[in-house]
Amino acid sequence: MLEPYAMTTLIETRNLSKSYPSRDGKTVVRAVNEVNLALGEGQTLGVVGESGCGKSTLARLILRLIEPTSGEVLFNGENLLKLGSTAMRRRRRDIQIVFQDPYASLDPRMSVSAIISEPLEIHGVGTKAERNAKMLELLDLVGLDRSSATKYPHEFSGGQRQRIGIARAIALRPELIILDEPTAALDVSVQAVVLNLLQELKETLGMSYL
Repeated sequence: MLEPYAMTTLIETRNLSKSYPSRDGKTVVRAVNEVNLALGEGQTLGVVGESGCGKSTLARLILRLIEPTSGEVLFNGENLLKLGSTAMRRRRRDIQIVFQDPYASLDPRMSVSAIISEPLEIHGVGTKAERNAKMLELLDLVGLDRSSATKYPHEFSGGQRQRIGIARAIALRPELIILDEPTAALDVSVQAVVLNLLQELKETLGMSYL
């Protein structure tokens, strides 16, 4: 629920559900069942549940990486499920995700420069030189040396890879970041460092976190 001081609802789900047919085709498996949540601007909302309960599915439903069986997803009052592919693509400038596994979420064939610059290029932000300058600024923001730009994911630790994923997620200055257990795959000693970084970025950029 929104806290009393929240002025504007940024993201809201209404009875959001996702079901899959069972292997025998006789029943359905409810991965997400009528989820209702609301998150205000500048807030952080944690979704808690045991492994396999549907948290990652919920994240992907909100982003429409998978389509829901029923329900609504409202972003700034706009129903995302009614948007066509072009309009939804534009809306993804404002909603980004940091995935759980920093090893699987980065293309091993792409340099760090290409990974972080990709959202800017896809959405036609600036010239090539401007995108490159922005990429270097993002490296600074997440605490990676600028020399990292020419390297590839396999040359980094798990915590460093997650920093690359975070830099990619904030490249377009989104209003909402969906964090799919971003520290679960990291060593305990690194988890606090990444969480502190996320808190600093939230305060600096004024984002909301789910």
